[in-house]
Amino acid sequence: MNKILRVSLTLIVLFTLSCASTKSSKSQFVGINEKLISHDYQGALNQIESAKEKFYKKKEKALYYVDAGMLHHYNGNYEQSNVLLCKAEIAFDELYTKSIGRGAASMLLNDNVLEYSGEDYEDIYLNVFKALNYVKLDKFDDAFVEIRKINEKLSLLEQKHKKMAKQFNSSKDKKKNFEAGKNKFHNSALGRYLSMLLYRAEGKMDDARIDKEKIDEAWQLQSHIYNFSKPSLSSYLNRSDKAKINVISFTGRAPDKKANTLYIHTEKDLIVIGTTKENPRGKQSLETLDLINWSDVKKGYHFKFQLPFMKTRKSNIGRIEVIVDGNSAADLQQIEDIEKVALETFSIKEPLIYLKTITRTVIKGLFAAKRNQEMEKKINNELLGFAARLATDAIVDATENADLRISRFFPAKTSITEIEVTPGIHNIKIKYYSKNGSVLFVDDLGDKDITRSGLNLFESFYLN
Repeated sequence: MNKILRVSLTLIVLFTLSCASTKSSKSQFVGINEKLISHDYQGALNQIESAKEKFYKKKEKALYYVDAGMLHHYNGNYEQSNVLLCKAEIAFDELYTKSIGRGAASMLLNDNVLEYSGEDYEDIYLNVFKALNYVKLDKFDDAFVEIRKINEKLSLLEQKHKKMAKQFNSSKDKKKNFEAGKNKFHNSALGRYLSMLLYRAEGKMDDARIDKEKIDEAWQLQSHIYNFSKPSLSSYLNRSDKAKINVISFTGRAPDKKANTLYIHTEKDLIVIGTTKENPRGKQSLETLDLINWSDVKKGYHFKFQLPFMKTRKSNIGRIEVIVDGNSAADLQQIEDIEKVALETFSIKEPLIYLKTITRTVIKGLFAAKRNQEMEKKINNELLGFAARLATDAIVDATENADLRISRFFPAKTSITEIEVTPGIHNIKIKYYSKNGSVLFVDDLGDKDITRSGLNLFESFYLN
């Protein structure tokens, strides 16, 4: 075989293999998912720990901290959960600072080759679960700290991505101005709910009342996120001689990431972004999605790239019921849609991902095309010329896979209820029904000593 041909084919193989390394494989989580469905959280932890090096590469250490931290919470290992979630939070903050520092330089780097710096909703809700860990450990002051962090992060969310946009705009390679999306999520009803319960348990009723008002505002000012009925909280701040049982349930799974393949076609000083569409006769045609003025680009180039998007997961849960001492006590009411928050917060940085990926694809594609032309001039052989073109095209395709990394174990929805009982020992069960009324799962919490003072808060999970 001709030496040049061998080199070209070797390049194809090497870059194809490198492509595989940048893709986010999720097949290893299939067995773990089955354990979640069967509520075997320890089994899921064991599987992760036994194959940690395979599941999580060095650049995904923050992802490991989040995933393992969440599983430890579900398994009742509250101290270990907080150790790991604290590490995740620190890593997210450090990696964001690092990404700001290298902003312009990272324009040509695919996100897959960078350390995983977390999705915004992960960074927000890990504080929710840290707060719940502290409640279980009877450390209310520490729980309050975590709840305040939620509010602080929400207030800084839009500014965070504006800083990144500013860094991208400083790059010599940018052709269009980078602008982050608008943040329309400023107030977490779930965070306020936990704060209200904690203040009430400490007898700080004025502070609890403020949190209740903030919950009302969440529905008034963020109706695109809170587009379901507001839970009834009218009796929460009433004085009573009875003891209160509070139940919080986490159901489903937060969105996954999928890849959407798009195409670039160039005209003079213009790039056309499109996707393929099949007509009734089975022919593929390019459906135009966007037109972007792009100086100094020539007509006739074609490139392919991928963008990540959030895809929600289906859930068959129709109703959740609390059984106290064998009797139906109350239905739970939804208070937070975590998957909607995940979609909303992802949309803030989506314009940055979009333009950064297009910029990178065009620059690399034009470079590959130039290399094609240079190699073809040196090769007086049709087969070898084809191999050379294939090799350089493989370079572009191999480096433009979407970054599909995401945590696996955050829930999708949160529901709550409160039940008044006489102080003493009570048996508590949480019953989950499908949308057609059949019983999916019964979570037997066992006998609990319910006191008139303090906080009788119980969690239940059905991550299916």
